[in-house]
Amino acid sequence: MKRNTISKVLAMVAVVISIQTAQAQQRIEVQSSNNKASRLVPARIIPVPSTVSPELQTVIASPLNATMRFVPKTVEEWHDLVAKKAEQDLVHLAQLRKLCPTDVKISITGGVKTYLVTPESVFEDSTNHVLIHLRGGGYVFNSGEGGLGEAILMAYHGKMKVISVDYRMAPDFPFPAALDDAVTVYNEVLKTYKPTNIGIFGTSAGGGLAAATVLKLRDLNIPLPGAVGLGTPWADLAKTGDTCYTNEYIDDVLVEYGGLLEACAKLYTGSHDMKDPFISPVYGDFTKGFPPTILTSGTRDMFLSDTVRMHRKLRQAGADADLQVFEGMSHAQYILVFTSPESKEAFQEIARFFRDHLGR
Repeated sequence: MKRNTISKVLAMVAVVISIQTAQAQQRIEVQSSNNKASRLVPARIIPVPSTVSPELQTVIASPLNATMRFVPKTVEEWHDLVAKKAEQDLVHLAQLRKLCPTDVKISITGGVKTYLVTPESVFEDSTNHVLIHLRGGGYVFNSGEGGLGEAILMAYHGKMKVISVDYRMAPDFPFPAALDDAVTVYNEVLKTYKPTNIGIFGTSAGGGLAAATVLKLRDLNIPLPGAVGLGTPWADLAKTGDTCYTNEYIDDVLVEYGGLLEACAKLYTGSHDMKDPFISPVYGDFTKGFPPTILTSGTRDMFLSDTVRMHRKLRQAGADADLQVFEGMSHAQYILVFTSPESKEAFQEIARFFRDHLGR
């Protein structure tokens, strides 16, 4: 009797699956007739990977970030959301600073607010090096001390001095304010350091801004930095890359493109073309020269395609470019899950790249 019941249940499941498969196939055929490039993927369960650290597994198993679906409708709502995010950032920063002690000093560099982050000890071959950090946050979030997480992790794990730029952001200061501030700080740092001893790095919007800054410096005939670090760069604000579609709802951090992320893109660019190379640097001309660059992403990162496309553009132009991709990692989790071994490894790899390519 028990076996018969099980058999009946299995038969019913088989019928349901058969019907669902047929329905899915019909939807695929209808959609394909409208757009031959489209593919409808049936719903599926994606397990937490056993191939990543326990720290990363815990985060992957958590619910998706619901705030990424909220889109402010007024400037006041944007300011409120920025303020709430800043409070969360400071809690995150306090935990990070206990784990990664560094000295942080506020400064004004060429009229732009910056933070000098110094580790307890600097590698002997990096005493003449400095890294300029451009924070992430969609060109809207993570201002002030709340945006120092990546700079502190780099200084601590990489044992290098870091200048973090508190650049102006939307909604009050859209493009090109952030780019102007980055160029200003770089020009000021040039008064103290040789260009070959300067590195520029950032993640997400900060990665896109770092690439755009180098393109701008080149167009202004300003000596370029010795090396660049692009962490999962937001290199194309126009949602063109493959993983902007395939990794939606797979990425634990960005979740989807059509919510808050897309709203940030529109807020930052305003009336400007999103494919302007100074906004979306993947559309830039890299054949005129670009410094050695290391790029970082993860297999669940919605910006994996942006990272890969930037890497290929650099390689096609003959530039020295390394690409590191971490298993199971969503957008910028080497910063967010700072207790994980993946985080330490990512920053040590980036720092090693800088030490290998910066001057002496």
